[in-house]
Amino acid sequence: MSTTVTPPASLRERETDIRRHELAAFLRSRRERITPEQVGLARGARRRTPGLRREEVAQLSAVGVTWYTWLEQARSIQVSAQVLDALARALLLDRSERAHLFALAAATDPAPGTPCPTITPALRAMLERLEPFPACVQNSRYDILAYNRTYGLLMCDMDAIPPEDRNCMLLAFTNQEWGESLGDNRKETIRIMAGKFRSAMAEHLAEPAWKTLLGRLRAASPEFCEIWERHEVVAPVGDRTKRFVNAHVGGLSVEHTNLWLGPSSGPRLVSYVPVDEESRLRLDRLHAFARTSAQAPARPSAQALESVPVAT
Repeated sequence: MSTTVTPPASLRERETDIRRHELAAFLRSRRERITPEQVGLARGARRRTPGLRREEVAQLSAVGVTWYTWLEQARSIQVSAQVLDALARALLLDRSERAHLFALAAATDPAPGTPCPTITPALRAMLERLEPFPACVQNSRYDILAYNRTYGLLMCDMDAIPPEDRNCMLLAFTNQEWGESLGDNRKETIRIMAGKFRSAMAEHLAEPAWKTLLGRLRAASPEFCEIWERHEVVAPVGDRTKRFVNAHVGGLSVEHTNLWLGPSSGPRLVSYVPVDEESRLRLDRLHAFARTSAQAPARPSAQALESVPVAT
């Protein structure tokens, strides 16, 4: 009597299967450790998972929910370096965790030294303590990694912007409210921003995240394309005065300050300090409004905000 013997899976197939399951477990563990507040999301009343939901990770990394779910289910699917880079950023991985992610996926990291700064509770507390001064944390690609409530209403309603679109370059060229907040200085401001972006990108030409952002800008804004083709470069500058036209409190004159959190081309804390008494009072009103706007049925006009009480 003959029997059919199923040959064992090859060593390579077994190794690949182990890698997929290890990758799935690693992604789940990293997802579950991050609170919604760490990435600027509302917690909500019916949250069952201890950390982020799968759809939230998919949203933050700009990948499909089904595709990300398959990754956590250890399905046999291909994952690109670009997607791994996006997941590393969305999950706030440090350098060791990022290297582990690429190793499990058997992929080559195009930018192994890329910092993935975690917004720590201490840094978030610092942002809150700076209020009523607007402040945020940005990286050299102009991604807005975290911000306090006053900054969230300085140029547009930041909470209404999807996390993957919270980038100063994208907003300056595509968001009407952001553009209007720059007032008469808009054209010069976006020209300088594009020059800084080109200068910074010289060190990141092969990195998927930078190329993706450049592609989005080119596709979304003919104005950006026209400026980009000039090949202007602008070096970073120090503290300087900026003027904004806020939709809620009117004109603001502030001193822009960068506090570097690492190498000068890396993440930085950006703050805006009023340079005159009128701007200080208006920032106080904007902060007071930001504290209560979540409960307000509708947002008042700039004139109505004159009566908003200022905390002392």
